[in-house]
Amino acid sequence: MLRRLTSAAVAILAVAFLCVPPASALALPTPKDLTAYLDLECFKTSPYQPPAATLTLRHLNPVLSTLPTETVILGERQQLCVPVAKNNQTPPSTVLNFIRFIDLACYKISGTTVTTGLVLSHLNPLFQSLPRTQISMNTPQQLCVPVIKNNVFPPDEVLSLVRHIDLKCYGITPNTSLNQQLSLRQLNPVLTPIIPTHGAQVLNARQLCVPVQKAGDNIPEEVLKIVRWIDLEKFDIVTPALPAVSLSLRHINPVLAGLPPEPAVLSGASQLALPVAKNGNFPPG
Repeated sequence: MLRRLTSAAVAILAVAFLCVPPASALALPTPKDLTAYLDLECFKTSPYQPPAATLTLRHLNPVLSTLPTETVILGERQQLCVPVAKNNQTPPSTVLNFIRFIDLACYKISGTTVTTGLVLSHLNPLFQSLPRTQISMNTPQQLCVPVIKNNVFPPDEVLSLVRHIDLKCYGITPNTSLNQQLSLRQLNPVLTPIIPTHGAQVLNARQLCVPVQKAGDNIPEEVLKIVRWIDLEKFDIVTPALPAVSLSLRHINPVLAGLPPEPAVLSGASQLALPVAKNGNFPPG
């Protein structure tokens, strides 16, 4: 009888072990935690025209849900936006492993002018005391899509989130200057040994990049609840001369994963994308 009970207990323990996630598994961050620390430095890249790709885009953020679905053609690549930390402010460990792998390649697009008035609030703790700004979101100019650099893939749990971050960037007015001096430090492991920590003077606002979903991209519900809150306002920046970096970019969004790898040479930082909320609708969490 003791042997039977012991065997049954072993079986129960084995099943229980299989049901417990590995200790190394990364839990998805809350929308509030992820967006608060998502700062991207945008570098000019060598010109590159991807193969013809026609994409149908649907807005995800609740504030813009009434804007129509729009079909665009992926144009020339203009930027690569990579994660940075400001003024030695390291993101919390719960989000750092996700943010450090958010790399977005930005391509020229055109589309219908929307003329949508919005009030923007900064989300990063360093800037939360800055006053809200009122802007008009106008004509679509870029589509920023997730990529990896030099075939360095993130962990599976991270990939399941970052591969679905697509941002449609609209020109905005007025182009108000933020007038802030910052120190920027690279977070992605490919660039941390190459691009040193450097200063950046943050100048005029140029774009608002808002989350969209590409037709054919089936975003899991738990991921959709996060990416729909990623809104980034792009500002012009001035930095010291930085090293030129040659990279190979590879698309990771399911809709564009069939495109070939892209050579890219970074030729200097031009903008900084900072997290914002629209019309007082703050990310939950």
